[in-house]
Amino acid sequence: QILFLCLGVATIAHFSFVVMATRTQFENSNDVGVFCRLTNAYCLTAVGGSENFYSVFEGELSDHIPVVRATVAGCRIIGRLTVGNKNGLLLPNTTTDQELQHIRNSLPDEVVVQRVEERLSALGNCVVTNDHVALVHPDLDRETEEILQDTLGVEVFRQAIAGNVLVGSYAALSNSGCLVHPRTAIEDQEELSSLLQVPVVAGSVNRGSDVVGAGVCVNDWAAFAGLDTTSTELTVLETIFKLRPEDSAGMTDDVRQSLLDQMA
Repeated sequence: QILFLCLGVATIAHFSFVVMATRTQFENSNDVGVFCRLTNAYCLTAVGGSENFYSVFEGELSDHIPVVRATVAGCRIIGRLTVGNKNGLLLPNTTTDQELQHIRNSLPDEVVVQRVEERLSALGNCVVTNDHVALVHPDLDRETEEILQDTLGVEVFRQAIAGNVLVGSYAALSNSGCLVHPRTAIEDQEELSSLLQVPVVAGSVNRGSDVVGAGVCVNDWAAFAGLDTTSTELTVLETIFKLRPEDSAGMTDDVRQSLLDQMA
């Protein structure tokens, strides 16, 4: 076990390994969260990208969790179409039977894979979740909300982030922390932190992009961001998601101020 001290919060992690945040790119896109779905139990990556994209994930993760190449509804944007955690994976109803069977066969037996009938079919844009709590689009169907609770085992809150209802696009969440849209007010960050029971910080990826959910994929011990992500943004990622066991709370304040200065 490793004891992390970050943002003044002490957390015991049940992993004896930590992967620092890694930069990568899918073909010419820095929005790696669009082409990947990463949890503590599995990682889905899009097919058809360069071998280098897949090998980055396989090199960092394959000793611990399965890294699976897949499509959803014939599309490669699996990070935006799916939502999941260590307990389960939800797919849109446009997922073919062959795709569903391939994903089920590739994931651990304890992970429940289910298709959902949902008008807002880009589930990854409308939901952000860790292993305990999910934030969802205010207009998500009640039936989908119940499926989220039952399949993923999470408590669900309808929420917007910095006025944006696409919470999955503007937030990245793990069991250790949450990164949200850089214009999120301090009061909103505190409210989100109270709901999620993890530290929340506003920040950006890919040199100022506010679509943090599309620009990064993260679990409790690894994070992947686009090649354009600056060293300051990367440090914020590693700090809020507790991937830097040597960090101090003071360093977090310095990095946050540096990020705000860059955006000004």
